[in-house]
Amino acid sequence: MAGINAFLGGAKGRLLPAALVFRYFASALLFQALAWIALFFAAPTLPGFVGGLGWPLAALHLVTLGVLVMTAIATSLQLLPVASRQTLVPSHWPYDLVWLAFTIGVAALCAGMAIALPALLGAGALAVTLALLLYLFLLARNLYGARGMRLVIVHGWAACLSLLLLVGTGLSLAGAYSAAPVLDRQTALTLHVTFGGYGFMGMLVMGFSYILVPMFALSDNPAPRWSNLSVTLAIVALALVLLTAVDVLPPRLFALAIAAGAVAFLIHVALMLQALHNGMRQGLGKSFVLVRLGWVALAVSFFVALAWDYQTPSALPPGLFVVLLIGGLLTLLLGVLSRIVPFLASMHAAIGMRRPPTPSGLTAQRPLDIHFYSHIAALVLLLLALLSGTVWLVRTSALLGLVGALAFGVFFVTAWRRMTA
Repeated sequence: MAGINAFLGGAKGRLLPAALVFRYFASALLFQALAWIALFFAAPTLPGFVGGLGWPLAALHLVTLGVLVMTAIATSLQLLPVASRQTLVPSHWPYDLVWLAFTIGVAALCAGMAIALPALLGAGALAVTLALLLYLFLLARNLYGARGMRLVIVHGWAACLSLLLLVGTGLSLAGAYSAAPVLDRQTALTLHVTFGGYGFMGMLVMGFSYILVPMFALSDNPAPRWSNLSVTLAIVALALVLLTAVDVLPPRLFALAIAAGAVAFLIHVALMLQALHNGMRQGLGKSFVLVRLGWVALAVSFFVALAWDYQTPSALPPGLFVVLLIGGLLTLLLGVLSRIVPFLASMHAAIGMRRPPTPSGLTAQRPLDIHFYSHIAALVLLLLALLSGTVWLVRTSALLGLVGALAFGVFFVTAWRRMTA
């Protein structure tokens, strides 16, 4: 409770309305369920999928944009002002507009991908772009006003620059389906995946982990020397990817970028594990088992990327890297989200109360348990399906993932109802 009490101290003026924040989370959970449904329809073409419009691409973007980015927007816009003790934008309409434009844009974008309709895809891409640019302004404003959080701020600015590249390359890839690309497909795809998965999401996750993990574990912050080394290597890795992709540096340095990124991430994970080990609160439950599994998947994704760079992909299915990267981020995020949702609910419920409810009192554990086993089984079966090229395993994975998503939805609705009660 020490970390929570520290956050609650004077936080009333820095909290967005509960309905606004939870609207983002609810949309993310809806998109997660839709992603598993899309994966079910994508089963026949998924094992050998290497690109192009269709259900596999729609399922992928329902996860990346609909779940990962949607959650990142909500979490960063709420937690950063609270943690840095700064005021919010006076009016809430920009936050509402980001949610509305982004939700509609993701729905249109993914629908256009699923039914192979470039015009709908392009309209959705434009709406998503406008929403992300407005979000970028809000995030940059929060970062500019933050004080005493240098490490988080550095990660945040790196995420902002990565988001610009993510948006630009995304528009180029979307334009290619209407014969209007800006970059060649391979360059745009390399930058899009790198700065979306490792740049924007990766830097945000790493930056906020330096706040959330010590807070939940009731431990001291990691040693600055190692955390500074981690973020420096991560930025160097992203810069090398950019410079090699646009032919400023020779392609052979791409492997160095992967290696630098891997070392940066492993240092970060080691610091987080140390914080968990030294914390006063032990046994953080299944939520941090998911976090650890996410770390493992992300670490392995670097080695798979390195294998592909050295032209040794014969034994590796095309989608393995994507599942490890996106599945790792999703698993890590869901583990953290199972802690953040009750935490934020307790903060909102505490306003005006002498004895606020605890996060554990707002948590429905049984749905979380169902989600835990269903989600892990779904990802394991999906990996096996890719390795074996088996369609029925993909569909079984999708059904288990849908069960897990619905169970997480029950947990979310329960937290909301207990908060409002």
